Amino acid sequence: MRSIQTDRRALLRGFAGGAGLFAAQGLMPAWAQSGSAGLRTDLHTLDGPDVRLTVGHSPFTVGGRTGHGITVNGTLPAPLIRLREGQTARLSVTNTLDEDTSIHWHGVLLPFHMDGVPGVSFPGIRPGETFQYEFPVIQSGTFWYHSHSNLQEAMGHYGPLIIDPAGADPVAYDREHVIVLSDWSFLHPHEILDRLKKSPGYFNQSRTTLSGLVSGEDGMSLEERRMWGGMRMDPRDIADVNGTTYTYLVNGHGPTENWTGLFRPGERVRLRVINASAMSIFNVRIPGLAMTVVNADGENVRPVETDEFQISVAETYDVIIRPTDDRAYTLVAESVDRSGMARATLAPRPGMTAEVPPLREVPTLTMRDMGMSMGGMGGMAGMDHSAMGHGMDHAAMGHGEPAAAPMDHGSMDHDMRNPDNAPAGMAVGVGVDMVSPDPANRLGERPMGLEDAPHRVLVYTDLASLAPNKDQRSPSRALEIHLTGNMERFMWGFDGRKFSEIVEPIRFERDERVRVTLVNDTMMAHPIHLHGHFFELVTGGPAGHQPLKHTVNVAPGSKVTFDLTADAPGDWAFHCHMLMHMHAGMFNVVTVRPLDGAAS
Repeated sequence: MRSIQTDRRALLRGFAGGAGLFAAQGLMPAWAQSGSAGLRTDLHTLDGPDVRLTVGHSPFTVGGRTGHGITVNGTLPAPLIRLREGQTARLSVTNTLDEDTSIHWHGVLLPFHMDGVPGVSFPGIRPGETFQYEFPVIQSGTFWYHSHSNLQEAMGHYGPLIIDPAGADPVAYDREHVIVLSDWSFLHPHEILDRLKKSPGYFNQSRTTLSGLVSGEDGMSLEERRMWGGMRMDPRDIADVNGTTYTYLVNGHGPTENWTGLFRPGERVRLRVINASAMSIFNVRIPGLAMTVVNADGENVRPVETDEFQISVAETYDVIIRPTDDRAYTLVAESVDRSGMARATLAPRPGMTAEVPPLREVPTLTMRDMGMSMGGMGGMAGMDHSAMGHGMDHAAMGHGEPAAAPMDHGSMDHDMRNPDNAPAGMAVGVGVDMVSPDPANRLGERPMGLEDAPHRVLVYTDLASLAPNKDQRSPSRALEIHLTGNMERFMWGFDGRKFSEIVEPIRFERDERVRVTLVNDTMMAHPIHLHGHFFELVTGGPAGHQPLKHTVNVAPGSKVTFDLTADAPGDWAFHCHMLMHMHAGMFNVVTVRPLDGAAS
């Protein structure tokens, strides 16, 4: 029998040709058996604990065109970083740009001064300088990293980060593929933002036409069309930036480039799906294959089988697939407004393809997406009311409030666009063009556009934490935060204030338990991300097993409630992960005190 050393050249020849991918698998862990084929064979991988990264300028080509990217180690996406729970990670980042840069380790629990947000947790990395991030690795799962400086994230400054568990992985799989979804535009992101500020509907080519309003092809009633017209809002304004300028990518490859992940029929294949987009929400499916969700935002969940899931900006989902046939499958990541898709192939051999489904019909916003639930109490559906009252101030939580009065359509325009009855603490000015009259909890509802899909669709209430929640105390207080905006001016904020104004940070006592409700008073989705923490979505699911998330998509006109244990001292960013929304003001700082060794 030949030794492993003798076989090295043969293995390398096999890797180069693709046929030898399977021959070497007995020598490799399951996670290393990616066996991907395409323009580049796979994501370049850097193993921890010591990693060196260089941020710089690079050309990027997709669809036959070449543009200017900001990349890490010259690749888009950035290299896959592989760490292991229990290590001390040391990541040296050198900046070769002519402007400051940074790296935020998205979803990673670490000391706040290593979190990588300029002006909040550190000063940034200046041109020509090197900064070393160093922190203990205390978790495992699927994460990613990206710039928090000057819209660089939209130009390619993002990459996947996988942390392997110190012990046995509770998820069994034979092969793994990391799937980084993203959006790319040849327009500079500052130009995109400038166009949105001048005309928020600039990229929307699916807007409702006059003939469509007259004919009723949108399915709305005459009264609904009258109301939309009176509010000067477009029911097809689903995404601020879309396929009119974006090319949607899988691991840096456009739809025509057919990134391919290999499998052997009968294998359990783990897909680690990361939405690293600047502005794009995707609906993900693999026609002909069921997916079993096993991990969300890096945290293991009880396995749940589905046929499609929506992944908002900055979320991650791990799914297990088990293709048994010797055939190719298409992985489809369709943009939420149906203006384009990212597409890849999963196949037994390189060069295979499967049918690519056409884009589905453009969804249409409804009165419900403006927080106008007609049922009054309909917004409480799906909540575990019994769990909300233990040891809490019922008045603060909104218990005992009267049912909503019948809606007066004639006064709707005034109530929504000139909100005289705004909640206490909200700054009502030009930055607020509506307040949702009756925002509903929609965690158990299918996402917009998938309501009538003829197959299973994942919803947040399907998720339950695999391990018991560590802190099962009842919250001691409640906090309500409104997500606000003026769509015509492309202004966004929390409680009516942009971060550029004088805004008080959101304060928590260290280790206090707080029930936070996010109320979306706008007609756009907002994926809200809290740095340095995980929170438990209040879904009414199994007691003590609420799903843990670091990012949650708050649908238009809806509200989301989560329980937070503020156990990470320091200053942390809290923001919408739609990059343009964040830069237009939907950002604040969460401060947790006291710090280690401090009295207050």
